Amino acid sequence: MPLRDYFELPGDRMPGRLSRLLTAFESALNARGESVTAEFRDGLMQALPALRTFALSLTGDATRADDLVQETMLRAWTNHHRFEPGTRLIAWLFTIQRNLFYSEIRKRKREVEDADGVHAAGLTALAGQDDAVALRSLYETLEHLPATQRDALLLVGAEGFTYEEAAEILACRVGTVKSRVSRARTQLAALLGERRDALDDAAA
Repeated sequence: MPLRDYFELPGDRMPGRLSRLLTAFESALNARGESVTAEFRDGLMQALPALRTFALSLTGDATRADDLVQETMLRAWTNHHRFEPGTRLIAWLFTIQRNLFYSEIRKRKREVEDADGVHAAGLTALAGQDDAVALRSLYETLEHLPATQRDALLLVGAEGFTYEEAAEILACRVGTVKSRVSRARTQLAALLGERRDALDDAAA
């Protein structure tokens, strides 16, 4: 199953509190005599589901993911004047979000975990037990990939960015992204195969 199917958000793809957050930002700017264009605001609204999906994959926790999305929205809203019209807003937002996440990781100096499987259970509405096992297996296996490979794979495989767009977000060359995605796919397939073999042996 494609990565984007695994990381699809359940139910309401636009959490109400995130939508209300944009309204609060707009009111705050208006109070200071500033404003953003309707195009910019609409772009933020449209980007929220994808940003939250990627935040979930980065943090492994729904609460932390929402906090990361809110921080990304706040950073984007207060720096709206730095966005260059004519460039892709979604790529700009993903760059902000990824930089915020890794800044937090460097501060805390600890790895992201999902020991209780909370992240895997909340990513999507699962059709049945087999899907739940497959999703949990995929998420646990992704954690074994180097962060650079995992980010590239999720951007291209789960979020649907082109190699060129992913390269812009990751601040590297297109060839580097292609190489990372290729290695990640190969390693992911091998790890999932090993996990399936282990489960089969245990069931035998």
